[in-house]
Amino acid sequence: MPPSSNRPDQPPASPGAGATVDQWLAYLEAIHPTEIDLGLDRVLVVLRRLFRRKPQVRIITVAGTNGKGSAVAAVEALLRAAGRRTGAYTSPHLQRYNERIRLNGEEITDEALVKAFEAVETARGSVSLTYFEFGTLAAFVAFAEAGLDDWVLEVGLGGRLDAVNVLDADFVILTSVDIDHVAFLGDNREVIGFEKAGVLRPGIPAVYADIDPPRSVLQQATAQKVDLDLFGRDYELVREEQAGSGFPVVVLNYDDQAVRLPAGPLPVTSVAAAVVAIRKLEPELPVAVIEQVIAGLTVPGRFERLGTSPDVFLDVGHNPHAAAWLSVQLGSLKSAGRRIHAVYGALADKDVEGVVRAMANVVDVWYLVSLTVPRGLSGQDLQARIASAGISGAPAFESVREAFESALTAAAPADLVVVFGSFYTVAEGRELLLDNSLTRS
Repeated sequence: MPPSSNRPDQPPASPGAGATVDQWLAYLEAIHPTEIDLGLDRVLVVLRRLFRRKPQVRIITVAGTNGKGSAVAAVEALLRAAGRRTGAYTSPHLQRYNERIRLNGEEITDEALVKAFEAVETARGSVSLTYFEFGTLAAFVAFAEAGLDDWVLEVGLGGRLDAVNVLDADFVILTSVDIDHVAFLGDNREVIGFEKAGVLRPGIPAVYADIDPPRSVLQQATAQKVDLDLFGRDYELVREEQAGSGFPVVVLNYDDQAVRLPAGPLPVTSVAAAVVAIRKLEPELPVAVIEQVIAGLTVPGRFERLGTSPDVFLDVGHNPHAAAWLSVQLGSLKSAGRRIHAVYGALADKDVEGVVRAMANVVDVWYLVSLTVPRGLSGQDLQARIASAGISGAPAFESVREAFESALTAAAPADLVVVFGSFYTVAEGRELLLDNSLTRS
């Protein structure tokens, strides 16, 4: 989950020898006056102290509003199938910070993570870093220590001024551009697209995964002579008729090759863009291997199924674009007599009304969650917000546990329960499921 951002007036002393990961994370949360402070100057100073030159690796940077984690997971898995040694950096995490840094597909150990934190702390001196900036540099240190071939890096926020962008990419995936983080990125797709396209570099190859790229993205790609593959122009996705249950099959047609991909549980546009990237990065990887890898790919918290009778899904869709995709997935599972129960919690700066409108056509019963975290909405505030979107009578609960247990109690075995919205909501719901600590009244 994201950091709490509760910082004391005076930052604490640096953790000493033998400090735990949790002690380091508490320190990271306290050493900078704000949680988000976009800009590359501070990070570049520390980066140059850690690395005299750009690491001699291949860097794949993934930016976009939604679908980044899925694209990272797909690229990482396919590179490993090609025999490459990979590092993957993603954010935020669900259960534990180690999820953010993967070395050859495995979460970083506490020992290696602490060692990376110590290296960044030594290098930064008096330079103030945010929680995310410190963690990003620690990931770079861990990757370099592990001697990897490819670093797959997910942008945290925006692109142009995000800490990940201190390293020049050798390949870029832009998954989508939509409205989110308005206070930092702007309130329209053209402005946001300009920020996200800031990860492009002159002459490098890139792929844009959505059907409608903003002009600002295309203009930057043209100005920098980026070798850009566009969905709908350079490759296409064609749905294949399929009998029986399971996700539909979509055929990716690219470069005179056809690759069959499942239309779920991950957003197929992001997965397809990852495959396009691999066709350029590792052209000898057989199509059959690509199809096999993608068929078994899942990402925690992305339309993740963790329960049956009723079916239980978790999804971190927290903006209208992501909610629209989730609505389509849920709609494909809905049938006569099957009701969908939605446990929903959100942060105050999110477009709650837009999310609810996107989900209203598939959700039968709402259970609203109070989030007692910075920027978290109370259940009562959430009731007021969704009322303006046409949803009334939804009960509010003081915790994810209460809402989740109420939904499970009300749901028939053939129904479906979805826990979605903020990472905080999904993380707690997921932990309750994995711990088998839910009860039904």
